Order: sequence, then C-alpha cells, then structure tokens
Amino acid sequence: MSEPMASPSLDTRTYDGGLTRYDVVRWRNALFIVFALSGLSIASWLGRIPSIRDLLHASTLEMGFLAGGISVGSIAGVTLSSHVIARFGARRTSLYALMLVAFGLVFAGLSTALGGGFWAILVGMAVFGYGNGTLDVAMNVSGAAAERVLGRTVMPLFHASFSLGTMVGAALGAGAELIDLPVSVHVSVIAVVVAVVGVIVTRWYQSEELGHAVREDDGPASTGWRSRLAIWTTPGTLLIGLIVLGMATAEGSANDWLALAMVDGHDVSNVAGTTILFVFLTAMTVARIAGSPLIDKYGRVPMLRVTAASAVVGLLLVILAPTVWLAIVGVVFWGFGAALGFPVGLSAAADDSRNAAARVSAVATIGYVAFLVLPPVIGFLGEHFGLLNALFVVLVLIVAAGLASGAAREPARR
Repeated sequence: MSEPMASPSLDTRTYDGGLTRYDVVRWRNALFIVFALSGLSIASWLGRIPSIRDLLHASTLEMGFLAGGISVGSIAGVTLSSHVIARFGARRTSLYALMLVAFGLVFAGLSTALGGGFWAILVGMAVFGYGNGTLDVAMNVSGAAAERVLGRTVMPLFHASFSLGTMVGAALGAGAELIDLPVSVHVSVIAVVVAVVGVIVTRWYQSEELGHAVREDDGPASTGWRSRLAIWTTPGTLLIGLIVLGMATAEGSANDWLALAMVDGHDVSNVAGTTILFVFLTAMTVARIAGSPLIDKYGRVPMLRVTAASAVVGLLLVILAPTVWLAIVGVVFWGFGAALGFPVGLSAAADDSRNAAARVSAVATIGYVAFLVLPPVIGFLGEHFGLLNALFVVLVLIVAAGLASGAAREPARR
C-alpha cells in the first residue's frame, strides 16, 4: 500500500508549502498508521466483549449500556471536533485524541481487574468513544489535505488501512480469548502501542491548510463556533451528508445484521454466517484499495453511482435470492458497493477551502448517526417483519445516496 520513502536527494520536486516528496510521503504514511491504530483499538476492545460480560456477570441490557457509552462519547467527539481542530489543528487534535483512546482503554481495562465495576468501565468507554470520534474527524481532515497535496485519490486507501486495523485487532482479540489473556493486560498493551506510535507518527503530519486554492464560490472562513455550526444549514453539506448516510447505513447494517440475516433468512449455520460477514468485509476492503485509481480516472460521481448500483443489486440478491450461493454473490456486490461512499463523502466535504474541518465534522456526524442509530431500527423492524425484509430500508437509503452523488463532484469538474 505504501511506497518507500523517497530521499530528498533523489526526488527534488516540491509540493504546496515547500514540502519535499519525503515530507509528503511521510505524512501519508503517518495517516495510514493512524487510521490503522483507530481500527486496532476499536476491534481490540470489541473482541473481548464475551470476557468482559463474564467478568461483570452482566446482562444483555447492561452490555448494551456499555456500547451506548462508546456511542455517546463518539457522537460528542465527532460533533465537537471542528471546534477543537480550529483551535489546535489536526495534528495536535489527532495526538490528543489518541491519548484519550489509550487512556480510555487502560481505565476500562484496569477496571475489569481491580473491581471498578460497571460504572467505571462505562466512564472509560465514554472517554474511549470521545477520543475515537475526535480522531475520526481529525485524521480525515488531515487525510483530505494530504490527498489534495498529492493530487490523487488516497482517502479510500486510508479507510482500507482502518479496515486492516480492525482485522488485526479482531485477530488479536480472538487470540487473547483463546489463551485466556486477562482483558486488563491485553487492552493495556494495545493502549501503550496506540500512545507510543501515535506520539511518533503525528509528528509527521503537515498543515491541513495545504493544497487549497481559494475559489469564488467558497464561503467565508469558519472563524467562530456560530459560523461552524451554520455549516449544517448549507445544501451542499446536507447532500454530501445524505451520500454518507446512505452508504454508512449500507456498511453498518451489514456489520451488525448480515451474519444473523443469513442464518435466519437463508438457513446457514452460525459459522457460515460469520464467514459470510468476513466475505463482505474483504470485498469492501478490496474495493477501497482498488477504488482510488478508478476515482482518479473516472471521477467521484460516476464511481459513487456505480458503487451505489452495485450495493442495490447486491442487497436485492441477499434479500430475494432463492439459493445461498446467489445470496453470497449478492454479499460481494454489497461489499463492493458500500466501500467508497463514506471516504469519498469526507473527501468532498473537505473541498471547501475555508470550512473543511466544520464540513467534515458535520458529514462524519451524520455518518456516525447512521452507524449507531439505524442498525437498532433495522433490528426493531426485523423483529416484526423478518431481518431480510427489514433490509429494504437500507435499500431506500442507498438509492437516495446514489441520487445525491452529484454533490460530491470535484471542484475541477464542476
């Protein structure tokens, strides 16, 4: 994914702000690592949920409250992040957020070993969620700037790195469960890795203001919190938010319900259902890696329309296919289709040269709402109409995202 760092003596090209090739590649590689750290931290905690439940002797409702702590913290972090970035910049915000992620993990992890109990873990998870929500916006703002400076699409690759981080975290969590490694030890080690590596690589960030050319249609700069909140009223931001809403729902609904929908709707085993979810995640990761050069060649809007169509076809196959194998083909199309909407939407949100952080924050908040709120709605509908039928709601939102895709058009193509 990453090319070797170029030496300034071998590559004398300069980029915006007088950056050398070495500076830009190091910045890009730092973002790959930060995205992976975010995915690693989340999956490491989620992979230990069975052990945490057993340690607490917690009910399903209580575990739901713990998950809610992460959700509330994440939404707070995403919502407030534009103000933090405006004050400290994306580099320092990313560093502070990584420290909060590490602290939240250690606090919650040690609480499982020292008898801190449910409420202590809930506090740790809220801090963890706030850190990850803030980090999400800061790293995407910096990623969009790196993309502009490089002059080619890399945002889907950053999100692929996040996906790879979740895979590593899930594998480590499974291994820790297998050898009965205490949760406190496991997550504390992960926290140290996140903190130490974060301190090192965030030093390689460059200014998120680089790569912008001020255009006549840009709005006024977001110099105060009121103007940053006003971003929520602009049609362009809301349309990009609709793209992210639809495609984040396509991704989040699969993460939460695909395995169970295949078990209940297509009569596969639990193991097969989990394996089919892995097929979806693999398809999505591959599409994010392959999607970057295709976006550069064909543009954001055509690729968003193609991927939305792929998601629609795939989801229809999953819902209506008469055989399991045809449904699995649908899962692959669904994974391909869900891959690009979120990262491309965040890239488009950062196009405005004066309001990038506020717009990315607004769009990311909409995406988080999709990830956190709509899956329970699908569960409620599934209880009454069946999970496969409940997925028609996702289908409608994907179609809406495809219809709104013109809002993500690159400035140079307008």
